Amino acid sequence: MTVGDYPEPQPGRPLWLITLADLALLLVGFFVLLQATQTASDRPLAPRALAAGLREGFGASVTPTVDTARPKLPVPGGPLAAAQPTALPVAAAGMLDFAVGSAVLPTSPDTLATWARDAVQDPRVQLTVTGSVDGSPGDVDPVTHSAAILASDRARAVAAAIAHVAPGRVTLATSPTTGRRAAIVTQAFVGEPPRTPS
Repeated sequence: MTVGDYPEPQPGRPLWLITLADLALLLVGFFVLLQATQTASDRPLAPRALAAGLREGFGASVTPTVDTARPKLPVPGGPLAAAQPTALPVAAAGMLDFAVGSAVLPTSPDTLATWARDAVQDPRVQLTVTGSVDGSPGDVDPVTHSAAILASDRARAVAAAIAHVAPGRVTLATSPTTGRRAAIVTQAFVGEPPRTPS
C-alpha cells in the first residue's frame, strides 16, 4: 500500500469551531434556565414545577417528596406549623462501643454534652440522636429480642444525657442498617426558627 491508495481527506470545519458552538449552546441554555427561575420567583409553586420538569426531562422519576426530617410542631395559640425544609447535617459526635445487648452508656457523657452545648448555640440547628446495633445475634434487646428496640434504647440513653443542654431540640432515630454498637448525635441546620406573632 502506498500513500496514494488512501482517500483524500474531505475539507471540514476546524475542531475549535465545533467546540465553540457547543459552548455557545450550553451558555444559551444556562441563560434560559436563569430566566426561567427568575420569572418563576413571582409564583410560589413555580420553582418546584420547574425542578419537576427538569427531572422529567432528564428521565428521573417525578415523585412527590415527603419531608420527614422535622415533625410539624404546634405553635402556641395557632394551627400546626408549616412543614420545614429537610435538615442539612453539618457535624456529628457520638457514643461508641456499647456493650453487646446493652443500652447502658459505655463512658461518661460529659464530653458529648459539652459538644452538644456548643452545637446548639445557634438557634437554627437541631440535634438528632440515631441509635444502631452491630447486627450480631447477641446485640438485641434482652427482653424482646429486637434489634430495633435496642437501637432506640441506645438513642434514648444518649438523648437523656444531652437533653438538658438543648431542651426541645433533640429528636430520636434508629438506623435501618447494621453498623456499630453506637448512638450518633448529628447537628443539622434546619433554618430559621418559626416566629410567633407579637
